[in-house]
Amino acid sequence: MGAVQVRDGFVELYGTAPEGVWSAPGRVNLIGEHTDYNDGFVMPFALPHTAIAAVSRRTDGVLRLHSADIEGDAGGVVELRLDDLAPEADHNWTAYPAGVVWALREAGHAVTGADVHLSSTVPSGAGLSSSAALEVVVALALNDLFELGLQRWQLARLCQRAENVYVGAPTGIMDQTASACCEEGHALFLDTRDLSQKQIPFDLAAEGMRLLVVDTRVKHAHSDGEYGKRRAGCERGAALLGVDALRDVPYTELDAALERLGDDEEAVRLVRHIVTEDERVEKVVALLEAGETRAIGPVLIAGHASLRDDFRISCPELDLVVDTALASGALGARMTGGGFGGSAIVLAEAADVDTITKAVEEAFASSGYAAPRVFEAVPSAGARRLS
Repeated sequence: MGAVQVRDGFVELYGTAPEGVWSAPGRVNLIGEHTDYNDGFVMPFALPHTAIAAVSRRTDGVLRLHSADIEGDAGGVVELRLDDLAPEADHNWTAYPAGVVWALREAGHAVTGADVHLSSTVPSGAGLSSSAALEVVVALALNDLFELGLQRWQLARLCQRAENVYVGAPTGIMDQTASACCEEGHALFLDTRDLSQKQIPFDLAAEGMRLLVVDTRVKHAHSDGEYGKRRAGCERGAALLGVDALRDVPYTELDAALERLGDDEEAVRLVRHIVTEDERVEKVVALLEAGETRAIGPVLIAGHASLRDDFRISCPELDLVVDTALASGALGARMTGGGFGGSAIVLAEAADVDTITKAVEEAFASSGYAAPRVFEAVPSAGARRLS
């Protein structure tokens, strides 16, 4: 659904035109998985798939929310009072936009209510940050309408707080920052400790390559326990090593750090993944800046092995995508996102895309899995006002 349809939907719902329409994209992470809540490095880029919001201000302390993507009785307008918003009290999709309003108000920003109509083309549960897109589009709209003067990185921080505290999902800062700050034709090299950013040109089509996203259609939910267990395990590893975050363990000192952990197998695995993954992000940045784009393929493969074997968040469907794609000529492949389902990415020569796609689809069919969704990932613009 495009901006015009969302605007028209707002008029039909609320009886007047919205004050504006905004969009915010989902993202795919090229490299740097689970490093964001360890103060490490990540490298996402924005997808052309977006959440779109038509929004108007209210002054009566009421928040009205509607999604064009929710059908049936559950798809009506949800009316909430701002004074009643409370963390983890809402377990529906409305928790994401309502959480943003709560976070803004808790931070002292004068948001007095809003009418919101939303629609999104970001696949839900695919590890492509559909929730962050919803949060960021609402935050940007309210920032503009209420003239809050917040910078993009500040909006990302508030959206992360909404997801961590209000929704109850212990996610890092990458998803919201990617949605808010990415630029078309670039990947975002982000230091999640200080939110310093560098836009790295990433135009695969110009070099005869493509990056595919393969949505396994295996659903995950970050607020479920396994993601939180990994985060807690990383924090425990940092404490055992006497550092503020695993970002502070130099790659050159990894072996010594692992020796200090002794026979604590879980801590060894988690620490090894985070430290080597930070190194992989820096390696990919260096390769892209040197014009050696094809050489990032083996780095992606190594990242998947680490997520599968050390962090243990892959699944048979994700492994099947990676193994099949590589056997069919892909330059590189790995799972992406929080894990336990969701999507994988495949770096391939443009001429090999059809062969790889067919092989993956046939492998899923022969394994009895539901057909995957395959599409090209094109680095796209971050959040913006459309009208």
